[in-house]
Amino acid sequence: MDKLLTLTEWAEKVYGNNPPSLATLRRWARDCRIYPAPEKQGRCYYVLESARYIDSTKPIKLVREPSPRGARSHRGTNLSLVERLRLEKK
Repeated sequence: MDKLLTLTEWAEKVYGNNPPSLATLRRWARDCRIYPAPEKQGRCYYVLESARYIDSTKPIKLVREPSPRGARSHRGTNLSLVERLRLEKK
């Protein structure tokens, strides 16, 4: 199971020597730009070690496999965040 880290610990681990400021990290947490979403306990946010930043302005490129003959393809270009994350994991 992943360990819970504070936002600053997580940022140091992910970004190394040049992490974003604490204000930026808190804004990302409030705006749901970190997945899985951080937990707020008291005054601090805690995030899973395996969490990552999701930029909602950048589209995720889909690599589609050819569909079997006769199968209908779902060519929706407007995917929700959850659908994009599921496709990205594959």
